[in-house]
Amino acid sequence: MIRALLADDETMIRAGVRAILAADPGIDVVAEASDGHEAIDLTLRHRPRVALLDIRMPRLDGLAAAAELRRVAPDTAVIMLTTFGEDEYIARALAGGASGFLLKSGDPHELIAGVRAVADGAAYLSPKVAHRVITELGGGRLTGVARERSRRRTAGLTPRERDVLALLGAGLSNAEIAARLHLVEGTVKAYVSAILTRLDVRNRVQAAVIAYEAGLVDGIDEPT
Repeated sequence: MIRALLADDETMIRAGVRAILAADPGIDVVAEASDGHEAIDLTLRHRPRVALLDIRMPRLDGLAAAAELRRVAPDTAVIMLTTFGEDEYIARALAGGASGFLLKSGDPHELIAGVRAVADGAAYLSPKVAHRVITELGGGRLTGVARERSRRRTAGLTPRERDVLALLGAGLSNAEIAARLHLVEGTVKAYVSAILTRLDVRNRVQAAVIAYEAGLVDGIDEPT
């Protein structure tokens, strides 16, 4: 069972998101908050696997709450929920340690898929913002200079690390990478940790940007 916390200052939005998540018997919303401070307090009390935070909330917004949760509750993965798709929010959310970014106006199935993905250790981005994340974190349009820079950064990885990074960049979870490469999931987690360290990045999304820029994802089929 995936334990989830939901934080949004609008009661109707919380009710709608809760109803969507309730459609999945494997997800249990264990707490609800109306601002960032309450979200942090309830996370420390209930220790959910996933916290879904609205970006714009009173007292302490979701961006600040995400950064604080990364410090005080690193085992809780954060998904940012917003009606806004501006690049500044995407970049700040991921820099603050968020593992996912979803638009409230997106497909309800994306919400369930996002919770399941980040609970499994993957990153999840709404398709509507995925390209903008790659562009923003990749430093703009994918130029020959950016591609060459990322190729140099990945050149020191072992062949198996490059395989894992390529599948990570394609959006696969640890379990899916393990199945694709015929490894146990614990081994994949160790590879991912080593890759993040060697690339000097904070999270899987930033590693995925490098995988895209280096051309490692070209030709890989994304999971269905």
